Amino acid sequence: MSTAVITDSTATLPAAIVAEHGIRVVPLQLVIDGGERIEGDGADGSVVVDALHRKAEISTSRPSPATFLRAYEQAAKGGADAIVSLHLSGGLSGTIEAARAAADEAPVPVRVVDSRSVGMGLGFAAIGAARDAAAGRELPELVERAELRCGATSVRLVVHSLDRLHRGGRIGGARALLGSALAIKPVLHMVDGHVEPLERVRTAGRAIARLQELTVAECEALPDWADGVEVGVHHLDAATRAEPLAAALAERIEGPVELAPMSAVIGAHVGLGTIGVVVSPRPR
Repeated sequence: MSTAVITDSTATLPAAIVAEHGIRVVPLQLVIDGGERIEGDGADGSVVVDALHRKAEISTSRPSPATFLRAYEQAAKGGADAIVSLHLSGGLSGTIEAARAAADEAPVPVRVVDSRSVGMGLGFAAIGAARDAAAGRELPELVERAELRCGATSVRLVVHSLDRLHRGGRIGGARALLGSALAIKPVLHMVDGHVEPLERVRTAGRAIARLQELTVAECEALPDWADGVEVGVHHLDAATRAEPLAAALAERIEGPVELAPMSAVIGAHVGLGTIGVVVSPRPR
């Protein structure tokens, strides 16, 4: 059986990686001052950075079920007997529901997996699934391993302001921090697919230091089933803080540390100056 892997553009996978592993990517959309832009097709993080600096009106939208169905049909025409479709957290977007609706009409079996994650938390899972498919693992085992990995993946964020998350309705339990946000730099994390508060610190420097400490501690206490770990550092207009963080992590943990700009769609919701760290254990 040939299994295709499909994900969405918030996975922030470079074109070379997509091509190498044969992953199909379904894009989300940005709407900036009323004009629609397709993520990955001329709309990357720099577009959002520019729009946010201009204080433009920005919103995002999910792919339609018809878009997903076309992707599933194309995969089937390309020789796939089955499909694993992995996507960003259903707690943040309706993308997963659109994928499920399309799966019911697909010409081959489709298993839709809610990563309950974002960015490279999703991207690492998609790459792992593609490697498993290439190794000949059958659909149930492939899905089981993807879900195992997603369930153990962590995402932590330091945001300059909670304003964008609040406006977009993606703030989750971090809403409780709104009243004191001016005096703190909140460290947030994903909990069951939602953005929740983790810690409150007084300075951006201290917040970045905590990201490093928490990441190293997690990498030193991996689950028994893990064969190493992959770490990703995202940022939106914060390279001067993200690059030293990635370098420091690379010196302290075993395994690759990837540095990547934040997805345009995710960046539209978290705002300028955000830094995120993903820790993704790799199943044996």
